This record gives sequence, structure tokens and C-alpha cells, in this order.
Amino acid sequence: MPTNLWRDDRAIEGLPIRLVVALVVGIACLAVMMSVIGGLNTFESTELDTDPAPEVITEGNATVEVAVLDPAGNPVQNATVVATGDSARLSSGVQTAKTDENGTAVFDRVEAELQPNQETGTVALEIRPPSDGDYTDDRENTDILVLGS
Repeated sequence: MPTNLWRDDRAIEGLPIRLVVALVVGIACLAVMMSVIGGLNTFESTELDTDPAPEVITEGNATVEVAVLDPAGNPVQNATVVATGDSARLSSGVQTAKTDENGTAVFDRVEAELQPNQETGTVALEIRPPSDGDYTDDRENTDILVLGS
């Protein structure tokens, strides 16, 4: 009895066709899933950027308006802009402002200070996107350049 197992080829008679059928069904299912996932647009997010005006200030008090824009240049309202000292120091520490219906946040008093023997510095801007959209702020934003007086 065990000697006949080597000559028994009945088990592989339908194997090649079964593999082909499984492969074709698998590819068809994968194509359907990819088209459904591609049509949902749930994995896309919109990167935001800042556009400060003015981009260059001197040490001391300055009023800065910061527009928050999407990649198409459209303003984004209800975003929070956070200004922190980078290579220039803010005397008030961290400042925040919320964008209005025009997508503009206003910082009334940006008190930037440079270190001794420092000619230029920057104030970093970060965006906290509004919760009612698919926005993100992963890339570096346009900063405010501070010049010594």
C-alpha cells in the first residue's frame, strides 16, 4: 500500500486550473477594492501655509497680519496661528491668534528681541487647523524675519 503513493497522480489533476481560477478571482477583487478606496478621498488632506504681512520686522513692537492659505491660495477661517520665538525671542513667550472670515489672524504686539551680537532672527509660525476640514500643517511655514535695529 505505501509503495503505490509515488505513482498516484490524482491529487494534482485539478491543481493548475484551481490556481488559475484563484488568481483571476483575487485580481478582480483587488481591482474592485482599489477603485472603492480611490473614490473615497478619505486619505487626502490639505496642507496649509502662512503668509505674514509684513514678512520682515525690526526689533520691538510690531503688528503682523498672518493669512492662512490652502495650496490654491484660498483663505482658511477658524484656524489658530501660534507664534513662537525661533532664533529671535518673543518677550511674551507664545502668542496665538485665530483667523477671521477672511483667513487672517492679527498679532497686535509682536515684541521680538535678538540676542547680543545677533543681526537677524526669525519668529516661527505654526497653524492649528480648524476641526471642520481635512487640513493639516505638516510642512514648514513661512516665518517672520526679525532685523536688528
